[in-house]
Amino acid sequence: MRVSPTSTVDNLAPAAATGPATSPSSRRTFLKTATACGVAAGMGMLRRAANARQPEVIVGQGEHVYRVHHHWPQLPDRYSWQTTHNVAVDQAGNLYVIHEGRAELPDHPSIFVFDPEGRFVRAFGHQFQGGGHGLEIREEDGEEFLYVTGYQQLKNFGKLTLKGEIVWLRFAPTKSGVYAAEEAIAPQRVWGRNRFMPTNFAFLPDGGFLLADGYGAYYIHRYDRHGNWVDCFGGPGEGKGKFNTPHGLWVDTRGDQPLVVVTDRAHHTLQRFDLEGHYLDTIEGFGLPANVATQGSLMLVPELLGRVSLLDENNQVIAHLGADVERVVADKNRTIRRDEKAWLPGKFVHPHDACFDDQGNIYVAEWVATGRVTKLERIH
Repeated sequence: MRVSPTSTVDNLAPAAATGPATSPSSRRTFLKTATACGVAAGMGMLRRAANARQPEVIVGQGEHVYRVHHHWPQLPDRYSWQTTHNVAVDQAGNLYVIHEGRAELPDHPSIFVFDPEGRFVRAFGHQFQGGGHGLEIREEDGEEFLYVTGYQQLKNFGKLTLKGEIVWLRFAPTKSGVYAAEEAIAPQRVWGRNRFMPTNFAFLPDGGFLLADGYGAYYIHRYDRHGNWVDCFGGPGEGKGKFNTPHGLWVDTRGDQPLVVVTDRAHHTLQRFDLEGHYLDTIEGFGLPANVATQGSLMLVPELLGRVSLLDENNQVIAHLGADVERVVADKNRTIRRDEKAWLPGKFVHPHDACFDDQGNIYVAEWVATGRVTKLERIH
């Protein structure tokens, strides 16, 4: 099923800054802030030193071997993780992490930024607190922008600068005809196939983008470069162009023609489409695949059932990283995700997203209660 638009702009919220403007601090405020930052930095150094004393853990095989650094970026003490969801790296090597956050703390930021050494840089994104989910970075005309989704009660998605200023913020594309009218008027934490729960983005060669409604109506929505809704494809079903939780997606440019790869999570597969949304084929053999990324000839697939997989240009698995599949699958009550003492060195619990940096290192965000971001440092 494909749905065409009746107009070009849908549910545009006015641009707004994400927080108060910076102003000169008094000496007392400055000293207090500097002391707090110093303490936080010191705590981060202590944690990092403690991690350095742990036995070295290596994962991977063949030409794809990595040194494991669990809890790699450290938050200042005034912030806390709550279910880390997605990661992205900008051209300067800074790491951006979005976590779901707690809805009862609306002013707590949902997005954190760390420098290439894992040191905290800044925080923003209170608009996504309580439902922070998807996060990607794209360069447009020489400037990089963040694309962010919020689910749960938020049901929004937006384009931000790397400093956190909102360029635009939008809600359910009601022109598609697949949503209850209130989804774009007064979003509430209501789930269903006529609800909007956006999860992740993929960027198209023409400057537009695709948006996966992975927890709502199960459609993939197409937008133009200005964020105007164009059409959609997919919907709920048993495969071959239909989905059961189309959670993540990516435009794969490794072959002769770019293809859209969608993680059909609850079917444990990847489905591939041409750029117009026509179904091509299905790749099987995953355990709740959550998202996709590519670099060079590699495809990276984080799987919620306890591993990260690397595929070659022929989509054959060449390495499983941090696999703890048997133990995670046996954990029917999901107790491991709530108990850090049960997490094993070099093993993943629930990888939810992963990305490369330009050095070939991999960053993994896990769907665990207290949050965890791991750096897999490429050795060779």
